[in-house]
Amino acid sequence: MAFESELLALLPRLRRFAASLSRNAADGDDLCQAALERALKSRHLWEEGTRLDSWMYRIMRNMWIDEVRARQRRAKTFVVEEAGENVGDPGDHRMEAAAELSMVERALDRLPDEQREVIALVMIEGLAYKDAAEILDIPMGTLTSRLVRGRSALLVELGEAA
Repeated sequence: MAFESELLALLPRLRRFAASLSRNAADGDDLCQAALERALKSRHLWEEGTRLDSWMYRIMRNMWIDEVRARQRRAKTFVVEEAGENVGDPGDHRMEAAAELSMVERALDRLPDEQREVIALVMIEGLAYKDAAEILDIPMGTLTSRLVRGRSALLVELGEAA
């Protein structure tokens, strides 16, 4: 039961990462559900005492790569989420926060996949550089380089001075 409890505690982080990878909330939820199903079926492959979050991020990332390849083969494209999710919200602060979040999400969407993945793991999920590099299966130097370029690109996209 400890496995399921830990998995349940990770759910908000997994959903955020899935949404970041997929750039779409519905696709992110589907990805998260599929990754959870795979983890439960493959539970015997997880080594007790190792980081469950890293194992789950790796599963999710690999599944997303497979999904993107399948979509490309089927010649389908992503549909950009429609603007106006928060229309009718009476709270000025909530509207401003939602607008800013939307701007950041759009800026993230314009980043190359490699930079977006690194930013999602390090800046959004708060993983250590070493853990993120292991999940992405890249050297530490590559991770830091992508992170620096991604942060700079985000600042440019958001119109802020670097």
